[in-house]
Amino acid sequence: MIPRTLVDIDISELPRVDTDVIVVGSGIAGLYTALKASESNRVTMVAKKSLLESNTRYAQGGIAAVISDEDSPLYHRQDTLIAGAGLCSSEAVDVLVHEGPGGVQELIRLGTNFDREDGGEYALTMEGAHSQRRILHAQGDATGAEIVRALAEATRRSDRIDIWDDHFCLDVVTEDGVCYGAIVKRPGGELVFVAAKATVLCTGGAGQLYRYTTNPDIATGDGIAIAYRAGAYIQDVEFVQFHPTALTYPGAPRFLISEAVRGEGAVLRNIKGERFMEQYHPQLELAPRDVVARAIVSEIEKTKSTFVYLDLTHESQEAVKARFPTIYEFCLRYGLDLSSDWIPVAPAAHYMMGGVKTDLRGETNISRLFACGEVSSTGVHGANRLASNSLSEAIVFGRRIVERIGELAGHEREPTFHVNLGRTEAPAQPIIEKRLKLQKIMLRYAGLKRNEKGLKKGLEELRKQMAIFYGKLTIREHYEFANLLTVALLTTLSALKREESRGAHYREDFPERDDIVWKKHIVQNREFGLAEESLSHGQ
Repeated sequence: MIPRTLVDIDISELPRVDTDVIVVGSGIAGLYTALKASESNRVTMVAKKSLLESNTRYAQGGIAAVISDEDSPLYHRQDTLIAGAGLCSSEAVDVLVHEGPGGVQELIRLGTNFDREDGGEYALTMEGAHSQRRILHAQGDATGAEIVRALAEATRRSDRIDIWDDHFCLDVVTEDGVCYGAIVKRPGGELVFVAAKATVLCTGGAGQLYRYTTNPDIATGDGIAIAYRAGAYIQDVEFVQFHPTALTYPGAPRFLISEAVRGEGAVLRNIKGERFMEQYHPQLELAPRDVVARAIVSEIEKTKSTFVYLDLTHESQEAVKARFPTIYEFCLRYGLDLSSDWIPVAPAAHYMMGGVKTDLRGETNISRLFACGEVSSTGVHGANRLASNSLSEAIVFGRRIVERIGELAGHEREPTFHVNLGRTEAPAQPIIEKRLKLQKIMLRYAGLKRNEKGLKKGLEELRKQMAIFYGKLTIREHYEFANLLTVALLTTLSALKREESRGAHYREDFPERDDIVWKKHIVQNREFGLAEESLSHGQ
């Protein structure tokens, strides 16, 4: 069994900091939740790096919300449920589509400058699996960076938010099903107990599980692992979304080529120059992401290549530079002109649909422990996230979390949290080697295409690394690897358990969707193990 904490702890021996709300993470979920919570609470915000380093910053396409008079929450709901392949919570989706527009207005009020048309109306684009143009964007293709800029500036202006850059949250402190705060490591190495009436995990996803990912280095699944060790339920982590189109070019990182490029008419071609999406889905290049990603892999295998092409050459250079300035400039650094060259792309790990299971107010099964954003599993995304719903989800559920926190009084008792496994030995093998090996295992055995033999082999290889949990971990890289290994084990176990193909989970040995047996969630818990859970009423 994975131990309760990453390091031996006795909170009676640690320095203590008291606050009202702890927010762990500095993406859109963390920044927005901290800002809303600070209206009536003292907030301590723990950022692993800095306020400007998060997955949100790299979000290009935009934020999905019903803004146009031609659109409606009903259309948005239907698109989300279809993409989610039968595993969405209809209640959670209703919350998202009805409260999302208000969330966008809140972002605008906080200083986010979304792009507008000449007439002053907000510029809306189309993305894969959406039936309407409902994606707001900023600076063409720098939506995430603009949202983070606006929220970070507002956060820094607040005198009720203490920002702790370069701090690492190791674990949360719980007793008898109640969360009392978190153990945080300061930049100098000192551990501190941060006591609070509410703790909100906004730590993002786990893209670094895979060798190729669009996520930054910090996306190491910390929040899922922290919550799992604390006894929270972890749901649907077999559903890992691979973005179909990441730049695949010698010397270049796997840079995301936004869904919106296909939304504006770009087509996919194999290395022979042939369009191929009509063989796979009637929506062609705007099919759900899992369909497009697997189609690309199939073409790569058929043609014995390592990529396909994305072709936007029908658009003028001026139009391309105006709509996708960030992507255009990035490709140009490597000698590729988005307006005149076919761009080599391949799938890369992008987003985890599952995570820490929450209710409709963002609370876990552990009282006063919340999760928001990609780290959470609210039920919105089901088996496959609809493009650009993630930013909306973070805003909508961040506000709901703060409403719930407003109902909480302070703790009536003090915890006596103590874990001592007598850890003395440091990890022998360099962590960078361990991390690379884990990523290769996950890519090979638990990637876009899976089967029983491979998943069992992957599980066997991952379990060989479990000694790390009982070693003396002292640096951030140690903690990150332990968290990645935790999420890798959970993901592989869930993928092995689900004997069907649904959404982003594809089993070569069970290629069909099976609603009779598998229209249910797979939930894992440190104490109770793995269980199947039927969809609740309304799902």
